[in-house]
Amino acid sequence: MTATTPPTGAAVAAPRRFDAVTIGLHWATVALVLAQFASAWSLGLAPNRADADLVLTLHRSLGAITWVVAAGRLAWRLTCAYLPPFPPAMPRPHRWTATISEYGLYGLLLVQPITGLAQTLTRGRPFRLLAWTAPKLMERDKELTHVFGRIHQLTALALLTLIALHVAAALFHRLILRDEVLGSMLPWRPGPRGRE
Repeated sequence: MTATTPPTGAAVAAPRRFDAVTIGLHWATVALVLAQFASAWSLGLAPNRADADLVLTLHRSLGAITWVVAAGRLAWRLTCAYLPPFPPAMPRPHRWTATISEYGLYGLLLVQPITGLAQTLTRGRPFRLLAWTAPKLMERDKELTHVFGRIHQLTALALLTLIALHVAAALFHRLILRDEVLGSMLPWRPGPRGRE
């Protein structure tokens, strides 16, 4: 979780919480990503082709929704969001790392559904997406399907790694540094704890 620096003299008075829209979109993204990974892992457990197709349709549809939410979240962040200031004691390299990792997460959340869609399109057949059936848009290309499938797997691994680091950093702030960083993004207002 990153934040902008408040105007000079405003550090003490600046609220230590993100705005409600940012918090809502953050936790909606968490739910969508968890559902995405759960549906991906469930594909191999499907007992038959019909069930596998149903899970794959769910996975694709969640991917499309995730892309829209991530794009909306980034647009909100860049235009209207309130970003609480970093804790005053947070070193500059730590701030840079937090900012880079956050935009890395945004990038992967936008790229991941596109690579999945590209893999689907190169199979050269109609497919279900949300409430619609998308038509066949190109001839089958096994080589491209393999390439996009591999990219999709690698970016999923990168996303999972960044998420794990993001969670570890939030817990580090909460349990070790005992600052307000984690509390600033919780969907409820945390009670007094340490310096919060």
